[in-house]
Amino acid sequence: MSKNIQCEEVDHLFEAILCLKSKEECYQFFEDICTVNEMLSISQRYEVAKMLREKKTYIEISEKTGASTATISRVNKCLNYGTDGYDLVLNRIKKGPQ
Repeated sequence: MSKNIQCEEVDHLFEAILCLKSKEECYQFFEDICTVNEMLSISQRYEVAKMLREKKTYIEISEKTGASTATISRVNKCLNYGTDGYDLVLNRIKKGPQ
């Protein structure tokens, strides 16, 4: 059973993220707000999502990213049954700047 993350505190966090204007500002903010391991875990899940959309196998993904099969499976579940957040971002990046 998943918890609903929509609340005022999360709204504030997203507003803070949306005000960032460069990759450097993102590094500054996320290095302050997240631990190194949290950032590496988040970025690993994103890489897993990209590779799954490229039809890579679990073995290929695990070898390249170091992700466990449990992590790959969780990301795959989000891609197939989630809120389409990964696809939203992946499609926008694929299209490039507009």
